[in-house]
Amino acid sequence: MKDKKMTKTIRMTTIFLALVGIFSITDINGQSAGGGRLAGAWDTTVTIYNCATGAPIRQFASLGIFNQGGTFTGITSGTPPAGRSPELGVWKHVKAGNYAFRFKAFLFDAAGAPVAYQVVTHEIVLDDDDLNYESDGGVQIFNMAGTQIGTGCSSAVGTRMVVE
Repeated sequence: MKDKKMTKTIRMTTIFLALVGIFSITDINGQSAGGGRLAGAWDTTVTIYNCATGAPIRQFASLGIFNQGGTFTGITSGTPPAGRSPELGVWKHVKAGNYAFRFKAFLFDAAGAPVAYQVVTHEIVLDDDDLNYESDGGVQIFNMAGTQIGTGCSSAVGTRMVVE
């Protein structure tokens, strides 16, 4: 009876270890297929454009950090710091060099009171050397009660920050 229990225990342990190995290989393959390639700090030039015509309205610099694990943090020169909070959000790998991200930032009036928030969503195409990307998407603007009060369109070109 003890031999049967021991055999069963060894068999179950072997199956468990095999499954752990398979899932580890799948994760490694997912990362090499593009899942972890976006992680890092990026200097970005953002272009706000007319959604209907595609005509550029203005450009400004931003800095974004795509953290391993899928969170995003960013700051922008497009709005004075007293008028807009930092950008906090999430990102995910879609396939190959394609990613999607979404972040939220609060907007403040001259007295510092929150008056609205923005939700920006973009799709990214990362180049083969993982040093540049292009993205395109839009923004939704909401009042503090959560009612949408505006929309817009933007694109961005990002360059990975590296230590030389």
